[in-house]
Amino acid sequence: MPWGDGGAHPFPPGASPRRAVDENIATLWEGIADAVGDAPALVQGERRRSWTEFDRRAAQLASALAAKGVGRGSRVAIDLYNCIEYLEVVYAALKLRALPINVNYRYREAELTYLLDDCEAEAVVFHGSLAERLVAVAPGLKRRLSLIEVPAGAELVPEAEEYETLLAAHDPAPRLERSGRDELILYTGGTTGHPKGVIWEHADVLGPPISVNAWISSGLAVPDSAAGVAETARRLCAEGTAPRSLPAAPLMHTTALFKSMGTLLLGGCVVFCTSRSLDADEILRLVGEHRVADLSIVGDAFARPILDALRRAETEGRPYDISSLRRIASAGVIWSPEVKVGIARFGEITFTDILASTEGGPYALAVTRPGEDPMQTKLQLTPAGRILDEHWRDVVPGSGQAGVLAASGSMPKGYLNDPEKTARTWRVIDGVRHIISGDMATIAADGTVTLLGRGSEIVNTGGEKVFVEEVEQVILTHPAVDDVIVVGVPDERFGHQVSALVCLKRGASATEREIIEHVGAVLADHKRPRRVLFVGEVQRSPSGKANRTWAKSVAAAPPAGAGGASRNEEPAAGGTQ
Repeated sequence: MPWGDGGAHPFPPGASPRRAVDENIATLWEGIADAVGDAPALVQGERRRSWTEFDRRAAQLASALAAKGVGRGSRVAIDLYNCIEYLEVVYAALKLRALPINVNYRYREAELTYLLDDCEAEAVVFHGSLAERLVAVAPGLKRRLSLIEVPAGAELVPEAEEYETLLAAHDPAPRLERSGRDELILYTGGTTGHPKGVIWEHADVLGPPISVNAWISSGLAVPDSAAGVAETARRLCAEGTAPRSLPAAPLMHTTALFKSMGTLLLGGCVVFCTSRSLDADEILRLVGEHRVADLSIVGDAFARPILDALRRAETEGRPYDISSLRRIASAGVIWSPEVKVGIARFGEITFTDILASTEGGPYALAVTRPGEDPMQTKLQLTPAGRILDEHWRDVVPGSGQAGVLAASGSMPKGYLNDPEKTARTWRVIDGVRHIISGDMATIAADGTVTLLGRGSEIVNTGGEKVFVEEVEQVILTHPAVDDVIVVGVPDERFGHQVSALVCLKRGASATEREIIEHVGAVLADHKRPRRVLFVGEVQRSPSGKANRTWAKSVAAAPPAGAGGASRNEEPAAGGTQ
């Protein structure tokens, strides 16, 4: 499928998204550390790590882990907030040809037990504030778990070893010969069942997932050797153009981890917030202080607070300096063009929507460069992306038919310990292996892709199918709306009815009827919400994904109160049909 004549996609002529460096990521980072030495690699608060320090400390941790029996194929769990130590643990595990395992720091005991048993973790590095849950589950795990604590205070967990003390007690581990076929496991999901481990090989991760976040987004040719990766990093550092990025989303999610890995593969520096929750003012302060060029977010849940903080600071006469910011990328969740318009007023920024998943992609992209109108930006398939019908044939552009997004090219081997889900998710079509995303979409005659939502997030109301994300995108264009989740709730007559939980902007007001009519002006009548509930906040995961389980429970509650609200009133759920 052609990209059209806009020329705005991030794959320049001659740069294939399938190209990859056939090497272990730790080996590439070691080459970069040798090439750039004292250049900055990691920053958080007053703490700094040069590339030399980053490499040495990761090698010391690798030595400590090896003394505990961790080696090739072992799994090292990481239960940390965003911090320098997170990437040190990733690097140390990869040095040993082991696998770092991302743990959602919000998991409770049952989820932790499942994940740690499923991946057969041998060690876990955790933040002291999360110790209680880990200590509770450790005795009942199938494997004995070595506990390594990044302290939250003076008191240490008796069963754990302190991170810095452990490093100091070990000399750096020697470098190993490694392979691009070494594996990574990235856990995803857990909101609708157990978390799933996705098995990648390094060389495939270095294809589109990281290439888009590194060389391609920077307009560089993708190196085809370890020496080429190191030389590109050396040149960028010498020129003073090595990027600095800030992952606003948690590293436990693939979006932030891949972006951070991409920055490091350019010899760049990753800047971390000190706050454990979203603090838009801290993000903007750090952008100016450290001359951050790349900001990774997840949709409006991150972008709207950032825009609000920019406007507030300007009104108060203390505008933020974001002149260094060149790119803001959102992966997994499309963000509103109105928000992009607002942020664009404060800098020369390229906005990118990347439609991808831990399981593969990217399937589609939308790029708005400085001077272009975000309202006119079109989501388009990547060169490897397709929209397929139920017979696994390409949907005809302009037909109006909905299909499922898919992509070929670099992709995982499958799910850990789940061959049945692997067979359903990755399919061979026309002799080529594809990832089937589960996201439904249509494609217009000009190649524009309209995302409809996941097949599992369809509301069947009176025999008509409604894609909830399509309705959400329309509601978000209402000037009073700050955030929204649309769900289906049981209905005796129609099976299900469309309901919307709406959070209004501070100081704004709207009625239920206004929201319903706003949708009806754009979409068919059966897609209009039959009920609108105004809430003080829409619950989302740290990555910005909608908490639909919470939303369905709230939407199913009996109506209470009037069908209108003002954000100043901090409304609870309520409304009338």
